[in-house]
Amino acid sequence: MGLRKFKPVTPGTRFRVGASFTEITATKPEKSLVVSSKKSGGRNNTGKMTMRYMGGGHKKSYRLIDFKRDKFDIPATVATVEYDPNRTARIALLHYADGEKRYIIAPEGLQVGSVILSGDTAAPEVGNTLKLSNIPLGSIIHNVEIHPGKGAQLARSAGAYAQLAARDGKYATLKMPSGETRLILTTCLATIGAVSNSDHANEVLGKAGRKRWLGRRPRTRPVAMNPVDHPMGGGEGRSSGGHPRSRNGVLAKGFKTRELKKYSNRYIIERRKK
Repeated sequence: MGLRKFKPVTPGTRFRVGASFTEITATKPEKSLVVSSKKSGGRNNTGKMTMRYMGGGHKKSYRLIDFKRDKFDIPATVATVEYDPNRTARIALLHYADGEKRYIIAPEGLQVGSVILSGDTAAPEVGNTLKLSNIPLGSIIHNVEIHPGKGAQLARSAGAYAQLAARDGKYATLKMPSGETRLILTTCLATIGAVSNSDHANEVLGKAGRKRWLGRRPRTRPVAMNPVDHPMGGGEGRSSGGHPRSRNGVLAKGFKTRELKKYSNRYIIERRKK
């Protein structure tokens, strides 16, 4: 996994830095694990635009990812490492010993031909999924569950990982990718290792058209709008726009929007860094 800097053959490639895709071993996805996905263009079921700056983009099909890893004690061989247009990480196709095929998010360092396992008997090695109660302290993990059996919800993006810091009773203390320290039940599953494609953060699109291919339309600065369109719009000449706020008037800098009585507050030991 690495980056490729392009020669300035055109204005679009002058500053472009893209993925090298050296780790990709297959170009076509497993047909049985692909479903069609439809774009909304930011419109709801009545056709009204409810989310701005969405639309266009290349057509994509969705790869069904196994976030639960609930095939316990059945070894699986990594058949391919593939590109997934729906996420920043790479995905790996597993061939289980009983004949089933599943996609998972590929961890950093997972090779084709590797054998991985899920369950209490699995060793704490890259790609294996275990309960937090069975993972050694200090381990780097990803694909962490919040509720047992629900499937992975934390640390799924490219290069992301959490660290298992401590265990006390039925709770484990995790250091999150955001810097937050929080408690998770030790019966929740997590996968060993960090998520692949850590260089994604250093990619440079190079031109506006590449953003359009991703389905993102040009964003208008609120200061450039009229007062009827945004609270920060209007004014004579180049006005600063007043206090930064959203289109609905909610303050954007320093104003806390989190619920005071949110259920997960008691599980958070240290808040994420500002």
